[in-house]
Amino acid sequence: MDLYGLIGYPLGHSFSARFFEEKFRREGIAASYRNFELPDIGDLMELLAEVPELRGLNVTIPYKQLIIPYLTSLSPQAKAIGAVNTVRVVHDSDNNVTGLEGYNTDAPAFARTLAPLLPLEAISALVLGTGGASKAVCAALEALGISYTLVSRTGGDGRLTYANLDDKIISRHRLIVNTTPLGMSPATDNCPPIPYGALTTDHICYDLIYNPEQTLFMKQAAERGATVKNGLDMLHLQALLAWKIWQS
Repeated sequence: MDLYGLIGYPLGHSFSARFFEEKFRREGIAASYRNFELPDIGDLMELLAEVPELRGLNVTIPYKQLIIPYLTSLSPQAKAIGAVNTVRVVHDSDNNVTGLEGYNTDAPAFARTLAPLLPLEAISALVLGTGGASKAVCAALEALGISYTLVSRTGGDGRLTYANLDDKIISRHRLIVNTTPLGMSPATDNCPPIPYGALTTDHICYDLIYNPEQTLFMKQAAERGATVKNGLDMLHLQALLAWKIWQS
């Protein structure tokens, strides 16, 4: 039986295994899906040696960028983004692993799930975080023609720090995307430190987190009348796009 899985650390928050196991059962697919918590990305090759039936992997934090040196090829989109969330494991006729192909399905999934929320007029975005998920979000925003500014704890060239944010900056950026793990289960009492009081009904606040269903980031934004969305639809769509890659 073919096996697929998710690598990252930790994985207690993930719904991926549930999604794929339900899909396999519903569609009568002879396959299974497992979570593989890797304390270090260096454990990847050992995992592949121990579990030769693996045919594909989803990749989550903190390995979307760290996995790239272990791959034998990258899709053009994944190479341009600089982050991978989907790996196709290639085998020879003797079931030996001969290649690891890296792809990014986060970017198209984010773009497709964001598009219905966008107003007709042009808006600008603040992207909270600078990791692998942030890179995919930025690529999607560029494809949608949306200008953006990155926000991180330390700042840097072209980036703001959370301390830089004020009411004026929030008012100029009507789309705010949280790509950080702040607020993810089990630490649900956390949220990015932005000036929530400046949010209005004109704002869209998209949190890539899907567990819990409503994060503190979303709750505080909704209390100010902003449109809010979690990452569950994005998770499902990127998973379906990954499945197409694994079956190609």
